[in-house]
Amino acid sequence: MALRSYRTQDGARAADIQLDKVRVGQDALLGTQDAALPSIERALDYAIAALCAEAVGAMAALNEATLEYIKTRQQFGQPIGRFQALQHRMVDMLIATEQARSMATLAAVRADSADTAQRRRAIAAAKAYVGQSARSVGQSAVQLHGGMGVVDELNVSHYFKRLTMINATFGDADHHLGCFSDCLLAA
Repeated sequence: MALRSYRTQDGARAADIQLDKVRVGQDALLGTQDAALPSIERALDYAIAALCAEAVGAMAALNEATLEYIKTRQQFGQPIGRFQALQHRMVDMLIATEQARSMATLAAVRADSADTAQRRRAIAAAKAYVGQSARSVGQSAVQLHGGMGVVDELNVSHYFKRLTMINATFGDADHHLGCFSDCLLAA
């Protein structure tokens, strides 16, 4: 066995594991031989639903941190949160987060569905929408924090990096938008 560990973009730990000369007996099968794909897809759908929920939590934390920042950061003798353009940006971030929350909830509810087509369609729609919202909210939070939005001393940069990794995990927003489209065409 060989193990190569490394840090991911968001600072998490990962590893590549190589197994050599491993034999698995028939008694170790978790299901029927050559019929594992539905179980694997179901497990991936659960994982994607969980990632969507995690992304919504990160977006909510970014909203909270950014709102606090624009209330306290002074420019031209007043908090920057008084500027209408920044207020509009915060509203856009809040709306994107709440819509993503609805889609993540849909994914969580449908993850248990026995109807595979319905489950896959809901999961793909949620991952696509949450991915798009995560990108928008993350980029807006970094921009509203200015240069401080990318330093490791603030949680904003960590949340942004985590959202970037969530979007890429198990297929990004574009991939899942294509999956959703395929589901619609098949229906």
